[in-house]
Amino acid sequence: MQIKGFVTGVLPDGGISDVTTDEIGLPTGSQTEASDTVVPTVAIEYFLTNNISVETICCVTPHDVTGAGPLAGAELVDDAIILPATILAKYHFDLGDSIKPYVGAGPAYFFIFGEDVGMGAAALGATDVDLSDELGFALQAGVDFALNDSGLGLSIDAKRYFVGTTATFNAGDVTALQTEHDLDPWVVSAGLSYRF
Repeated sequence: MQIKGFVTGVLPDGGISDVTTDEIGLPTGSQTEASDTVVPTVAIEYFLTNNISVETICCVTPHDVTGAGPLAGAELVDDAIILPATILAKYHFDLGDSIKPYVGAGPAYFFIFGEDVGMGAAALGATDVDLSDELGFALQAGVDFALNDSGLGLSIDAKRYFVGTTATFNAGDVTALQTEHDLDPWVVSAGLSYRF
């Protein structure tokens, strides 16, 4: 087993990939972006062999969505919380006892909750917003450095998620705007590990 405690930067895209419903008349070239965030995370890893392991992570990340292009500066979604349930199969390269690079891949399901209508969307008449939960995929690369012979180490890790969401803005009981978004975050981490 190996447990890692990280400081993690989550860097999503959040851009609009498609507009499926538009009852408010978005200006041509309207775009969105999601805010970056830094959070503590924990990874738990089980080694099936010396080189092959399975890992899961635990964290929640808060994000806001703002406008870009003609919507620049508009607050569209406030305080969306993402729980990225992720399972990764990893292969560790054997370069000796002190340094072990690895690669990994696996499915991820993004649970998104707590989102509120931003002031800019409210000014356009939106009374409610929902960001859909979605299934995606993650790729991973990193390296573990042994700091002593007792299992303590330093770990540097990068993941790229490929996942989207559907944003639905309602005005009362009417769907006023529905858009597809590419979240596709980079997730970069550094921290300490302990293997036992």
